[in-house]
Amino acid sequence: MSILDIPAITRIRRNHALEHATIHVLSQRHRTLRLVGRSSVSGFFIYGQVDTDELAAAATEALARLQNGETELAVHPRCGTNIALAGIMAGLSTFGVMSGRSRSKLEKLPQVILAATAAVLFAQPLGALVQSRITTTSNVNGAFIAGITRQQRGGMIIHHVRVAEE
Repeated sequence: MSILDIPAITRIRRNHALEHATIHVLSQRHRTLRLVGRSSVSGFFIYGQVDTDELAAAATEALARLQNGETELAVHPRCGTNIALAGIMAGLSTFGVMSGRSRSKLEKLPQVILAATAAVLFAQPLGALVQSRITTTSNVNGAFIAGITRQQRGGMIIHHVRVAEE
């Protein structure tokens, strides 16, 4: 049994995919909409200015589309996985260049910039692969939207979309 098969992790990966799919659906309807999502064992949170009924409709559509095989909806280009991976790769590549002893730090600056830039560029397609194989799963069979709660903290609207299993 892999760590990805632990039930709590499987639920988080499923909810992460559904979060991405929901944001895709909402973004297709509203091109200027800016949202942030965060997944958990119980579902996912959406932070941003979105109507609760519209979010519910988008989550329901996203779930149906994932269940009908639109697995690409599980991957999102602005996912935190991509950002974290780009940061890790840029940091490691920079460290690798800087750890050599042959020249001064200033002389290494062009190589550092090149290494960090290459790492960030390579991280983009790698991030999508990591999402599709590790941080999300498009297998949402048996899942359903159990409810949505809305709260407001200052100017921030936060929705919690609860996801359950049959």
